[in-house]
This record gives sequence, structure tokens and C-alpha cells, in this order.
Amino acid sequence: MLYIWDIEKIIENSLAEHELDINYEFNNQLPAPMSYNVSLNTIRFNYLEINGYIAKVNFKIRETDEDCVKLLLYRQFGYYLDFKKNKHDLRVIKYGEDDEKEQLLALIEKNSWEYGRNLVPKHLVNSYDKVRELDKILLKNN
Repeated sequence: MLYIWDIEKIIENSLAEHELDINYEFNNQLPAPMSYNVSLNTIRFNYLEINGYIAKVNFKIRETDEDCVKLLLYRQFGYYLDFKKNKHDLRVIKYGEDDEKEQLLALIEKNSWEYGRNLVPKHLVNSYDKVRELDKILLKNN
């Protein structure tokens, strides 16, 4: 089991390695393992959700707990890079029609996975791709 300080260290090291200027914080109310808030430029994480997620996916990818956290983190980095490179009109999410919202959210989701994948070390690329597929299945089941 990973604790808050373990996850913080992984995040700090990963941010430094990729020279990314993103804040991070623990949030035990977060219903997901990690999320990126573009307005605050902050990655939030819930260590209990992270440990639960690792338990769900690790039997398929067989990586260390630290590498599983990194796989989650690369996707969040992908959100950061997407918002940095593409100036999405986020008003669509709040005020747009349902189909507009769906299209924008799908684009942001696709981009986050792709931009994140560009940061993944070669030895973790296959696992990242598996997590992406597993994530789709987990979302359908919820």
C-alpha cells in the first residue's frame, strides 16, 4: 500500500524529471484516483482511490505500485499539456449543448491520453496502453 508521502514523492520526482510546473495536493474527498484542475493548475490525488485503482488494474499490467502511480500521473500530465497547447473554450462544458459538451470532453480525453503517452518511458508504454483500455472498461461498468 502506498501512503500519501509515497505518492507525493513520486509526483515530485516526475514533475522534476519532465520539468513541469504543476501544483499538487492530497484530497481525500476526490472520487477518482487523480484529477487535474486547469483553473488551479493542480493535480489532486486520493491515496485510497489510487490504491484501489492499482488493485483493479495491476493484475493485468503487472507493474510496481510506483509505476502504476506514474501511469496515472502521465495521463494527468497529458491534461496539463493539452490545455497548454490547445485553448479549449471551457464555457462549452457549462453552457453548451449536450452534443457540444460530449465532443469537447471526448477530444480533451483523447488528447490527454496521447500527450501523456509522449512522456511515458519506453518500458511502460505497453502498460500505459493497457491502462487506457482498462480505463474504458471500468468507466462503462460504473
